[in-house]
Amino acid sequence: MNSPNGTRNRLLAMMSSADRDRLAPNIETIELDVRQILEAPGAVISHVYFVENGLVSIVGTAPQGHRIEIGMVGCEGMSGVGIVLGDDRSPNETMVQSAGSALRISTRSLREAMAASPSLASILLRYAHVFMIQSGQTALANGRGRLDERLARWLLMWDDRIRPEHLTVTHEFLALLLGVRRPGVTDTMNDLEGRGLIRSSRGKVLLLNRKGLKLAANGFYGIPEAEYDRALGTRGSVAICGKTQPVD
Repeated sequence: MNSPNGTRNRLLAMMSSADRDRLAPNIETIELDVRQILEAPGAVISHVYFVENGLVSIVGTAPQGHRIEIGMVGCEGMSGVGIVLGDDRSPNETMVQSAGSALRISTRSLREAMAASPSLASILLRYAHVFMIQSGQTALANGRGRLDERLARWLLMWDDRIRPEHLTVTHEFLALLLGVRRPGVTDTMNDLEGRGLIRSSRGKVLLLNRKGLKLAANGFYGIPEAEYDRALGTRGSVAICGKTQPVD
C-alpha cells in the first residue's frame, strides 16, 4: 500500500491530511499501460484511479462501432466519476491514452471513506461537477468547432496534464479520439505546424507556442480549467504533474 500524502495527483493533494490518511490503508500504486482498459462499457467498476502520470481517455461508444473521446483525466483528477455519483458502471470506456501510473482504490473502500467523511465526499462531488463541465465543453467543441480548433484544444489539455518534452501519439489514435478520419488529422497537424505552433514527426508532437494554440482553439479551451479552480480551489503548495507551485 502507498500513502497518498506527497502525491503528484492534484485532487488528492488538495484534500485534507485527515482525508488522505483515511484513504491511505486501501490505496496502491499501479502502472498504466497504453490502451489499458480501466472501465469497460456496462461493466461493474471495481476500482477508481487517481492518475499521477500519464493520460486517461473517457471514450463514448455506440453499438454501430462509433467511438469518440468525451473526457480526459490526468494528474488533476480521477476515473470513476459514476462511483462518486452513486452508480456502479458506465456506458463509456475508460482507456489509458499515455502510459504512466496511478493510485488505485477499490470502489467499496472509496464509498466507505466518502460515507465517513463529508469533506471527502464534498471534494469528490465537486470534481464530478467539473468533469461534467469538461464533457459538456467537449460536446460543444465536437459539434461546433473546426478540426484545427478542436485539435488545438486537445493539445492544450494534454499539455496541462502530462507536460513531457514530447507527446507520443499516432494520427490514427488522434482520429479515434476526435471522431474524424486520419487524413483530416494529418492535414490539420501540418497546418498547426505550418503556423509555428507545434512540431510533429514520427508519432511525436512538441508544443512550441501555447499562446498561439490558445488563439487557435478560438474559445473552446479554458472554461473547464477555470471551473476546476473555482469549484475546487487549492491548498498549500501542490506538486502538479511534477511541477511544484504555490497556490492559494
